[in-house]
Amino acid sequence: MADNNKPGKHADRKANRRGAARLAAVQALYQMDIGGAGINDIFAEFESHWLGNEVEGDKYLPAEAAFFRDVVSGVVRDQAKLDPLIDEALSKGWPLKRIDAILRAVLRAGSYELEHRKDVPGRVVVSEYVDVAHAFVEKDETGMVNAVLDQIARQFRGDEFVRG
Repeated sequence: MADNNKPGKHADRKANRRGAARLAAVQALYQMDIGGAGINDIFAEFESHWLGNEVEGDKYLPAEAAFFRDVVSGVVRDQAKLDPLIDEALSKGWPLKRIDAILRAVLRAGSYELEHRKDVPGRVVVSEYVDVAHAFVEKDETGMVNAVLDQIARQFRGDEFVRG
């Protein structure tokens, strides 16, 4: 029983809730991108139906709702600034608008978090969004997500990436 009081246990649960929040944020951003849903509708839908509930037989992990809201609202607020950054990091000839909508959502959320969530180490942010991308796309595309977010991480968090 004492194991539940170890610092690692709490940190693992928090990390899992944040991971679930990232996945939900990407799904919400995707839905907003392709369906044109507004942010208030997205928050209401995800918080009442998706976060920590069972949907169509799949159990969704409890998500850190405040983290989910921060990422989604931050991307919406900063999208005009984030998109050119992502465009610049993408290979020549592949503008963001040509990238699949789910990958746009992953790159936008990851870029937002790299810039604004200094409480999470940059390498963790990159790794987490590569994992989120794995849920939706093939390995080649997750490599692109890794490369783009790594480049953006070095812009926002160069001090964290000085050593190898």
